[in-house]
Amino acid sequence: MTLTIRLLATLALVASTSAQCAITAFSDSYLGAGGAGTCDTNYAITGRMPDTGTGHPLFVYLVGTTEAHDNGQATAAITRMAQAGYVAAAVQYRSEVFGSCAEIAKKAACIFKPNAADSAVGKLCARGNCSKGIVVGGFSQGAIAAILAKNTDKRVKAVYGMGALASYSAYDLARCMNNRKHALPSGNLRIVNGEKDQFAGGTAANVRISSQAVTGKKCAANANSCLNTNGSGWIIVRNAQVRDKSADHCYQRANKDCVGNPDTLDANWRNGSANWTLPSNLKWLRTFITP
Repeated sequence: MTLTIRLLATLALVASTSAQCAITAFSDSYLGAGGAGTCDTNYAITGRMPDTGTGHPLFVYLVGTTEAHDNGQATAAITRMAQAGYVAAAVQYRSEVFGSCAEIAKKAACIFKPNAADSAVGKLCARGNCSKGIVVGGFSQGAIAAILAKNTDKRVKAVYGMGALASYSAYDLARCMNNRKHALPSGNLRIVNGEKDQFAGGTAANVRISSQAVTGKKCAANANSCLNTNGSGWIIVRNAQVRDKSADHCYQRANKDCVGNPDTLDANWRNGSANWTLPSNLKWLRTFITP
């Protein structure tokens, strides 16, 4: 092969791996867990998907407590995943209420009920090919539901959770969030928490303890990153890494911590390349399924 041909082949490979899919927006609804915990309440689905065919795997994103299901954070995540070749959707659920392990597990079970055509995955898998698998992202309560998803749907391959803790102030979720208390293997879970997360006590030391409990992964006493060779494990976002210098529970927001606008995102999180950012963690999720 001549130098010119090798160069052209290399350029073609770079172009193919960096190209983004053209995508189409869609909306749908499903039957989720209402106040009684049964799958009998209509909730919205907002999605993006590639224009090409129906053979794409699924990405589901779940927002935190009281957040609109299609807020800026969710939209940024599903748009990137759709461009990468996934049927990607932000799924509404009864987020206005937090609750116990059992209560959040019921919400997850209705979303990820694999054999129900009117569940969220039932509706979404009809648009793609879930035999390839499902990856899930979530924030806070949404991260808990994401981690519990594999309890119901064995097709769930991996989870990226933000603000994923073993306890949230008065709520002790150790019995469902601690490593080996849920069906998701520790090697398929990556969580990213802010160093001053108020629900974990507001200190890096407490956040580290909670992160270790959820993932089962322990590193040095002052570590801010504790990852396995495949990238699973936990990461602590430091105050200096976010634009407003405050890595609290809602470090993804541009300012004002958790009272800030959930549609106004920290630019470092949204577009950065460090291991705690959105692009890096969605890239990690994609290592589990080839679109």
